[in-house]
Order: sequence, then C-alpha cells, then structure tokens
Amino acid sequence: MIAFVSGRVAALRADRAVVEVGGVGLTVLCTPSTLAGLRVGEPTQLATALVVREDSLTLFGFVDDDERTVFEQLQSVTGVGPRLAQAVLAVHRPDALRRLVATDDLNALTQVPGIGRKGAQRLVLELKDTLGPATRSAVEPTPVGAPWAEQVLAALVSLGWSSKDAERAVAAVAPQAEAAAVEGGAPDVSSLLRAALRALGPQ
Repeated sequence: MIAFVSGRVAALRADRAVVEVGGVGLTVLCTPSTLAGLRVGEPTQLATALVVREDSLTLFGFVDDDERTVFEQLQSVTGVGPRLAQAVLAVHRPDALRRLVATDDLNALTQVPGIGRKGAQRLVLELKDTLGPATRSAVEPTPVGAPWAEQVLAALVSLGWSSKDAERAVAAVAPQAEAAAVEGGAPDVSSLLRAALRALGPQ
C-alpha cells in the first residue's frame, strides 16, 4: 500500500492532481475540497489509497488519514466502490458524515450524486457501528466570506428558506464552487443557486 505521496504539485485538473515524486509524476484523484488546498509548484503531502483492478492502478488522495479511513470504510457498504466513496466525501466531510449516519439523515445523504434513498439507508445501516463518533465539529463548514457563498445565502433567505437551511445548502454546493476555482475560473452564482435549490428540495 502507498500510504502517502509527498512532492511538488506539477498540475491540477478538475478531479485530480499530478504530484512529482522523485522525478515521477503520480496522478492522484482527489475531492474538490482537497484540490482547493493545492497550488501548482508548491510542495504537498497527501494521504493515499491505492485501488487495484485487473486493468488499472488508481491512486486516491486525501487531506489526512481520517479522510482516507472513512473512504475505505465507505467501500465496505454494499454497492459502494471507490468512485462513489469519493463522491460521498466530496459532499460530506468525515465528521459531517458521521453525524448524518448517527442521526439517520437520509435527505442529506441523498445529496450525493449516485446515492438514492435505498443507498442512503444502506449507508446508515452498514456504517452506524463502523464510523464512530465525530471527533471535531460535525457541522459542514460554510465558506463564509466567499462572495459566491454570500450571494447564494442571501438569495435563498430571500426566497423564504431559513438561515440554517440556507447555510446547509451553501455547504452542499461548496465542492462545486471549489472545483471551478481549481480550474482557474470564478464560480457561477446562478448555477450554484440552482444546485443549492435542488439540494434543499421542494419547500
């Protein structure tokens, strides 16, 4: 197992980074929030998990060992492979996921692309005794101060949503905004607002 990679960030894409290690460029698949913390030309160290298939070797990267552990635990759930496990972590950070599983919050879990109602029920059933309690604040961080976040939050409140629900929706679409930032563009507020409304569902 490759426990971590440490080296210079050679390139960034929407869903991956290339890290130069000993003169070799390793492609590491990462969530948007992980990629948002990387800069081309700067050193980094990522915890990693190597997924071996008959026709491929895929390296997944994480900000820390806890995120990697949750990634591996997610794959113990029936029907969850590495790509879907990464999608879960792109929407819900580890401690937030622990809270959602502990409180049977199926609605929040179905915000993950590829996770339906039955999939969310399986996550709760099969992870409740595995993930353990949250170790830090279990509230999804809202990127306070980001112009797009303030605009989306204000728009949701003006449409009648509570501040708490609006903040939850902003946190849910933060990975989408971070992905745009990684690609060098400004987040599209209109698209983010539509995504936030889909995350909230009918009022």
